[in-house]
Amino acid sequence: MGLAVGESQERWSHRSAFILAAIGSAIGLGNIWRFPYVCYKYGGGAFLIPYLIALFTTGIPLMILEFSLGHKMNAAAPTAFAKVKKKYEWIGWFALGVSFVITCYYAVIMGWAANFLKFSLTQEWGQTYAETKEFFNGDFLGLSKSVGHFGSIKGWIVLALVFCWIWILASVWEGAKTVSKVVYVTVLVPWAILIIFMIRGLTLPGAMEGLRYYLTPDFSALLNLEVWAAAYTQAFFSLTLGFGVMIAYASFLPRKTDLVNNAIIICLADAATAFVSGIVVFSTLGFYAGQESKAVADVVASGPGLAFVTYPAIINALPAPRLFGALFFLMLLTLGIDSAFSLVEAVSAGILNKWKLSRKKVNFGIASIALVIGLVFCTGSGLYWLDIVDRFMNNFGLIIVALLECVVLGYFYNLEELRQYANSNSEIKVGRWWNFLIKIVTPLVLLVLLTYEIIDRIKGSYGDYPRWAEFVGGWLVLLLIAVVALLMARKKGARD
Repeated sequence: MGLAVGESQERWSHRSAFILAAIGSAIGLGNIWRFPYVCYKYGGGAFLIPYLIALFTTGIPLMILEFSLGHKMNAAAPTAFAKVKKKYEWIGWFALGVSFVITCYYAVIMGWAANFLKFSLTQEWGQTYAETKEFFNGDFLGLSKSVGHFGSIKGWIVLALVFCWIWILASVWEGAKTVSKVVYVTVLVPWAILIIFMIRGLTLPGAMEGLRYYLTPDFSALLNLEVWAAAYTQAFFSLTLGFGVMIAYASFLPRKTDLVNNAIIICLADAATAFVSGIVVFSTLGFYAGQESKAVADVVASGPGLAFVTYPAIINALPAPRLFGALFFLMLLTLGIDSAFSLVEAVSAGILNKWKLSRKKVNFGIASIALVIGLVFCTGSGLYWLDIVDRFMNNFGLIIVALLECVVLGYFYNLEELRQYANSNSEIKVGRWWNFLIKIVTPLVLLVLLTYEIIDRIKGSYGDYPRWAEFVGGWLVLLLIAVVALLMARKKGARD
């Protein structure tokens, strides 16, 4: 039988294992396909100014908050909030519910990367951009014409999805003990590949043109409220805050731990990786634009389109395309696995905190349910549903969790005590300014982001999807997560 966290508490094998695991959770696919595009779209090099301000006023303070809560309460998110006050336990379950839903489709994207790793050896995705786009949307996904036409389930995606879930399960089979070993490979390998791509990208003809598009500052953009919203959104989402992951990971730390220093290291490492990813992406986009006699702006893409359409076309134009293709999609897989198994570990730790169950059975149960739900994203309309669910989980689910964290811990708990706890074993001490950020600045920013998104949804459905699809994939999923969270909080645990 598995032991609940807190009875015979599992620990990280070494501080470096914890830092790598937390960095691996924070660094994900979004670093490759979201940050470079957002930076380019919102002022180039000038965007780094609001981004860094957001990182230091929201990202790092929230990371310290989640680390302090998990470590002080020696528990995953639900039990940690229950120790604050029993009626707040549901907040932890809500966070884990959002994490679970995200894992369901995140593993599918990993499955796409696994398939494309195989395709890179034959370059069957075609040669031109038009061919790679048709291959991804048509031959591979079998993308239907609308969100309501599911089409058939694609067997090759399902097989890759099963493979990814086996890999995820193997990574968390014995909790922190297994994760401590895995992260030395799954974090260091993508970093090494990223450096290889950066060096190769900078030596390509046209690379400097791409970097100019990426980093040329447009300081007038700083007067645009949307730019600041994008900066805070990027800083917040990129760090895996609001998922319950960092709370669980911090609970596995030894009692004497430098929480503040760890938080700063992890946040800066994530930001540095995002910035380097931008260099990699735009140097190769500059090269590709030159090859195609196009402007860089005409080949810029974000999201899955960048990874599975634009990049295969770029890889075709590189020397040794099969080698670089295999390296690129291996990088995507290893970037994705850390984020995926951290979400599973957070959910698993929350369940094991409350009930005396077998860890392996809990992990297998999580994987099995997520795999079945993930089949929706393996259909012809799967990409549409993935887009809708992802938008609502990130722009509503995670923001709500973080906002509740700030309000509950800032106003209904002794936040000063939590600050002193964070400082107790830390070389870098946080002052009372941290209390001000947690109580005033961060919740105000999150409230503005949430209000902005609500107004946007009132004006029109997301992505011009029909309202019924937005309701089913967005509002209904959030409602179900909230209901399940409340029910889980009401259930009695093994030690109640």
